[in-house]
Amino acid sequence: MGVMAGAPCELSAERKRPEEEAVAVSGPLAGVREAEEGANTDSDSDLETEGTCGLRDLVREPRRAHSIVLTSCFRREGSASELTLRHHGLGPQGAQTLASALFSSPHIKRLDLRDNGLCAAGAEALVGALSKSSCICDVDLSENQLGVVGVQALCAALMANPAVRKVQLAGNGLEEKAAWYIAELLLVHMSLQSLDLSYNELSDGAGETLGPALAENTGLTELNVSWNHLRGPGAVAFARGLEGNIFLKVLDISYNGFGDPGASAVGEALKANTVLEELNMSNNRISAVGALSLGLGLRVNQTLRILVVSRNPMRSEGCFGVLKSVQDNPASALELLDFSVGWDQLMHLRWLRASKAKLFTQG
Repeated sequence: MGVMAGAPCELSAERKRPEEEAVAVSGPLAGVREAEEGANTDSDSDLETEGTCGLRDLVREPRRAHSIVLTSCFRREGSASELTLRHHGLGPQGAQTLASALFSSPHIKRLDLRDNGLCAAGAEALVGALSKSSCICDVDLSENQLGVVGVQALCAALMANPAVRKVQLAGNGLEEKAAWYIAELLLVHMSLQSLDLSYNELSDGAGETLGPALAENTGLTELNVSWNHLRGPGAVAFARGLEGNIFLKVLDISYNGFGDPGASAVGEALKANTVLEELNMSNNRISAVGALSLGLGLRVNQTLRILVVSRNPMRSEGCFGVLKSVQDNPASALELLDFSVGWDQLMHLRWLRASKAKLFTQG
């Protein structure tokens, strides 16, 4: 799961103790030194080339420490199109240093900064680079405690840059207010193709905000909102957005709380939707009633290839109803149907082995 929101982002980078900064960079610095020595034993390491005298100096100059780490990483990567700096403890100050470096690195297309404690200040530091880069098309800022302020800054930068195609924001403690800025992004940035909002705290209000935006979006092909709190009216509103969308092909809404009302709304959406190919609805508190309502959509849908409804309390009655709907649809494109049912339930469904749907069981 994502990094817990809290203390590290409540203090500004200037107020952190130098010792804490040193701990954040000592691991990556050691790794860089070992890699450099292994690659070229006849030359000094990059750290020595930069004129450092060791960890004691880095404690006194945390900004310089981040610069050294980033310089070493840039040298090691060379002209590679991907820059991966996961778990480096960059923080807001490191983000500022990185932003400056990105302006002079036009070859980078994918930027992975997962789990760096960037916080809102770090996101704001990266705004300039992300809004002006014509090369960066894939950004991973997951597990960085961005919060609503960070997402607001990030969305503003992305709206100014149509080059970005994929964004990952999992595990950032995003709530209802953050959904407003994400919805605005979906309405403006039609070049964005993939968005990951999993492991956040998006609830009913967020669903009611994101649903209409999803209906209007004409670029997104893959959306992940798993492990959130979409339920009740929010889940229904979100599902109605799917009904109006004509571009989305992959949707993961697993581990929410759609329940029977949400399942019914998804069923209605599947009647009208002619694009969606993969749908994950596992662990959504869907009973037999909700499964039967979902089946009404499967009875007429012609594009869905993969449906995952595992870990829902729909019992054999619900499984039977879903499969019967698929069997009664001669135009169904369904290839994989995952119930993850127990063997006792599977015995009640044996007669459907000859149907076109493949029953995938696990656990």
